[in-house]
Amino acid sequence: MPESDPLLETRGITVRFGGNTAVNDVGLAMTEGQITGLIGPNGAGKTTMFNTITGLQKPASGQVMLDGADITKLSPARRARRGMARTFQRMELFLSLSVRDNVRVAGDILRSSTRKRFDLDEETDKILERTGLTDIAGRDVSDIPIGRARVVEVARALMTSPRVLLLDEPASGQTERETEAFAEMLAGLAGEGLAICLVEHDLPLVMKLCSTIHVLDYGALIASGTPAEIKDSPEVIAAYIGTEEASHE
Repeated sequence: MPESDPLLETRGITVRFGGNTAVNDVGLAMTEGQITGLIGPNGAGKTTMFNTITGLQKPASGQVMLDGADITKLSPARRARRGMARTFQRMELFLSLSVRDNVRVAGDILRSSTRKRFDLDEETDKILERTGLTDIAGRDVSDIPIGRARVVEVARALMTSPRVLLLDEPASGQTERETEAFAEMLAGLAGEGLAICLVEHDLPLVMKLCSTIHVLDYGALIASGTPAEIKDSPEVIAAYIGTEEASHE
């Protein structure tokens, strides 16, 4: 069975900050219905890649392609309207609002910035149920555990009806049980056709969920492949996996 064309692709992305090259000639691909991993040591360039993909960072060279169209020069808002959503390593939530209102506000913004018409309350309730947040919908975000607050960020992103979802360390702060539920939810979302890219230091979670994994080190792509290929790669073991496994012993 032939592989599907990537829904989102980067070609030769290079990002420089002054005289420092943060990302060097990186090409990634994300496909509908699959979870793609992006891993590497701290400072490897993972968040910089996310910022470039979503339009927060302008590359020195290279292209960002979405569904075959070059979106490199589009603003973050225009990329979002084309179906791109993300979460952040440092949570960006309205702490004084309830879980429900945090999710609802994303739908309100979507409805006011596009011609999409839908029942806002009904869609909010659907997303809350889909992400397992219905039981805490009325609580302020500042009053819930950080692991579930991470899920609120994902729910808010889903409220924009994305085709591509980029998650920056979404399992950080989660308990083992929360991570298990989170993994099940992500697998279900991918099964519904969403293209997901996961930046995560929880390697067992990445290995379990991802069909393809890209590995960055010092801004360069050092490996791409299946979880089995990445786990057995001498370059990846030397640069990252060996260090990460040692830190969990």
